Amino acid sequence: MRDDDLRGLVGASQPLMRALRTVRDSGLPDAWIGAGVLRDLVWDQRYGHGFDFSQARDIDVAFFDPTDLTRANDEHATGRLTAIWPGPPWEAKNQAAVHTWYPARFGGDAVPALRSIADAVATWPEYATAVAIRLDADGRIAVCAPHGLDDLLDGIWQCNPTRVSLVVSAQRLARQRPADRWPGVRVLT
Repeated sequence: MRDDDLRGLVGASQPLMRALRTVRDSGLPDAWIGAGVLRDLVWDQRYGHGFDFSQARDIDVAFFDPTDLTRANDEHATGRLTAIWPGPPWEAKNQAAVHTWYPARFGGDAVPALRSIADAVATWPEYATAVAIRLDADGRIAVCAPHGLDDLLDGIWQCNPTRVSLVVSAQRLARQRPADRWPGVRVLT
């Protein structure tokens, strides 16, 4: 039922629908749009002044390609999306390769290789951003939300401790300031 709430919000955003078609038509393996742009869509509509796709900081595209774990694969994927639609700030990341760079970028111990997009999405920093969507071949919106949609749809910011420490979570909270940006969003620490 909550999936339909998200589908309704996404379907009402023509630019986001265009982005979903771009990702689907790009040919990237198991590619999804997720994280901040979905949070921004929902929270801007429910707690802000309306969603403006042109103000998105980035369009996170998660794809899964265990055959090529190089950084060049991410760059090629981002370039492919940009060639189809040059406007958005695409940021494509091969989730099959996260274990090869995560400790160097974020510190901490080595992380295990992810087995799927759902496995990857389940590790994203907040429960409200641990959500991804894509269009299937028939134009239906598929939803990947391993922790559910309650935090996203109900305006709750809380750390997903699967991979993010409390220190990193506090830094993200200070940087993003969700309660200031979206009055009505509840921050749980």
